[in-house]
Amino acid sequence: MKLLIAEDNFLMRELLKTLLKGVAEEVYECADGSAALALYRQHQPDWVLMDIEMQPLDGLAASQQLRASFPEARILIVTNYDDDALREQARQAGAVGYVLKENLLDLRQQLQAAL
Repeated sequence: MKLLIAEDNFLMRELLKTLLKGVAEEVYECADGSAALALYRQHQPDWVLMDIEMQPLDGLAASQQLRASFPEARILIVTNYDDDALREQARQAGAVGYVLKENLLDLRQQLQAAL
């Protein structure tokens, strides 16, 4: 499985890579939504783990643009925000899942189930 991690916090990216070791053979990473779009075009990962709060292009806008260009893209939002309105915005932007950073084991289980 190939993963793309779009997360502006370096330590969180490292944590995600450690947590998902053994699930993903290849991991690409970036710190903003614009870079996520470029990396997706280049590598066509199986899954995108997308943070919401990034600059200059946030995760919701990047998800929407990504799905517009690549309808097959599978995006999981990984965020600190447990908010129903954001969940709905993520769904409308094309995300197929929404995982809280406090429940990262759920993320591993979802990705393993997709294998």
